[in-house]
Amino acid sequence: MKTVNTTKSTAVWTGKKFGGAHTGTIQLQEGNLDFKEDKISGGSFKMNMDSLVVTDLDGEMKEKLEGHLKSDDFFSTTSFPTADLKITSIEKEKEGVYNATASLTIKEITNPINFQLLEAGDKLTATLTIDRSKYNVKYGSKSFFKGLGDNFIYDNFEVKVTLELEQ
Repeated sequence: MKTVNTTKSTAVWTGKKFGGAHTGTIQLQEGNLDFKEDKISGGSFKMNMDSLVVTDLDGEMKEKLEGHLKSDDFFSTTSFPTADLKITSIEKEKEGVYNATASLTIKEITNPINFQLLEAGDKLTATLTIDRSKYNVKYGSKSFFKGLGDNFIYDNFEVKVTLELEQ
């Protein structure tokens, strides 16, 4: 098992709405990867949901959006301070490329998620596409509300993760 360096690792999210997008970061609280015969065989990660930061806005708009994303309209970070990802199966496709299936838990709701994990030395990258509607994150979602017109937020958001392992 190798521990993830939470200080050097990054997670950058992008949420899209009609006519625009917002970006930000979220901190990895802890993480590790399991290895068998020098191949990744599993892993688990915990994200600090209260560390959610908006990076494309400043001042009052930034503070308002961060507060809204942490509220019960979105991720309810007071009630659900962490999100967890546990790799349930992983197969090496070719050198440096793995296809992973994991269980992702947000707001105590768990769903499977598939993604590619790219390995380059002690650095790994992955892009996760998450359907927020599967985790009871309803605000502005056409999956839950009709008549939103152009005032909707897409259900899928992306999190681009870069993991650096401890030496």
